[in-house]
Amino acid sequence: MFFWFVAAAVLLVLFVFDSPAVDYRWVAFGGVLPLAEALTGRPWILHTLLGSVLLLVLVMAFTVGRRLTRRAWLGVPIGTFAFLIASGSWVNGDLFWWPASGVDAIGVGPLPEYDRPFGVLVLFELVAMTALVVIGRRLGLDEAEYRRNLLETGRVPKERLR
Repeated sequence: MFFWFVAAAVLLVLFVFDSPAVDYRWVAFGGVLPLAEALTGRPWILHTLLGSVLLLVLVMAFTVGRRLTRRAWLGVPIGTFAFLIASGSWVNGDLFWWPASGVDAIGVGPLPEYDRPFGVLVLFELVAMTALVVIGRRLGLDEAEYRRNLLETGRVPKERLR
């Protein structure tokens, strides 16, 4: 699964924050960043609440005095928070609350995002691709100017929000 997490992160931020100032490229990146742990076949720190909180702290610490850089990079931890919701990591309390729930839950068991029947995973991807196309059209991304702006700045047109 890939598009499921991109769609979840972007749509969550679009509907919750409703801000044209968000860099949606970094939100999408944060939404799929924990998938890198799939290389090990086990959930690690990016599948925990602590992982997203640490990313948020790092962004805040390393962008002191650089407001525009901070605004862009905040999309990464926001995207990882969205991943925790969309992946179902929160269902496994021991993993989600690691290390508060004990240190044994990390690196154990299957990845929550792939612990579903294959047909369900395919359905999630199809739903996500459809949602991305619909929201892309609503935001005017079928027009070259808006598409170019999204790719260059990560922003969506203010007049197309809500």
